[in-house]
Amino acid sequence: MALALTLGRRGLGNAWPNPAVGAVVVKGGVIVGRGWTQPGGRPHAEVEALRRAGPAARGATLYATLEPCSHHGKTPPCVDAIMAAGVTRVVSALEDPNPEIAGQGHARLRQQGVAVDVGLGREEAQRAHAGHFRRVRDNRPHVTLKLAVSADGRAGLPGRRPAAITGEVTRARVHQMRAMHDAVLTGIGTVLADDPQLNVRLSGMEASSPVRVVVDSALRMPSSAQIAGDKLWVFTGEGASKQNEQAIAARGADVIRVAGAAGQIDLAAVLHALSARGITRLMVEAGPILSAAFLAADLVDEVALFRSPNALGKGIDALEGQPLTALTQSPKLRLVESEQVGPDTLQMFERA
Repeated sequence: MALALTLGRRGLGNAWPNPAVGAVVVKGGVIVGRGWTQPGGRPHAEVEALRRAGPAARGATLYATLEPCSHHGKTPPCVDAIMAAGVTRVVSALEDPNPEIAGQGHARLRQQGVAVDVGLGREEAQRAHAGHFRRVRDNRPHVTLKLAVSADGRAGLPGRRPAAITGEVTRARVHQMRAMHDAVLTGIGTVLADDPQLNVRLSGMEASSPVRVVVDSALRMPSSAQIAGDKLWVFTGEGASKQNEQAIAARGADVIRVAGAAGQIDLAAVLHALSARGITRLMVEAGPILSAAFLAADLVDEVALFRSPNALGKGIDALEGQPLTALTQSPKLRLVESEQVGPDTLQMFERA
């Protein structure tokens, strides 16, 4: 199961809208097949593992990080493939909350005489499939807020000017994090101030770049922005300029209009729209205003807080109108991990 969980992580960021599952086929104490959900969500991990196992799957045990599917979607059910391969035992980490499955996969296997055990590796599998669970249960992606702050809690220079806060090792880590998310979101303020790309620029991983999402209520984003182009979704207000929309769309971007009030976009509506498009894991890399708004709306499930050992002195706070302790001491979040990333420190928080 530990191997299956490791294999499943290969699909994070590219398996959506399906969960990133890992599967291993074992016979006589020997691994005879391994698989993970392929890009775009198909083939499924179990089918891949069985294909690689071939005839050796007969009489074997299959380990999977999530309940095998039992319904006809764009591909036949995995339980059919498992039974056809002659697997005699299935060990699943979790039952799938998808109402089209929800225990039916396990039930069908048992009905056909396949032994089924559920729960091995449950805790780690819940983390691995947090995006799938959140999308199924709440119609939104799992949200990870990434922040970088100086030793004195600053996120930028006076006048909202950008500053290089963290080091090269942290920047590489952030690119790895982007690759493991379906989409990365920022606000128009960050686009205008930093002109970011928000892609993955690690050698050999460029194809792992996520969908880029910009929240831009008045559609102020210039069509010349680096982020403009394919795999860009811009969320704007219902009354934004049609002319600006055409200019951005001409660069390959999708412009999505959502409701809001007082010139602001409803962030919950943005997340619901992302979920409807298949996004399960969203990374928020935004400025102080949007970051604080996500926290205030209770839409943050996980926080990656990178702290630099260097102070900036005067500058803007990491959270607009709030001290950083609103995050670090929030009763809604708990610190689960802390590690050194080069000279910087990474603190990971998750929903309490």
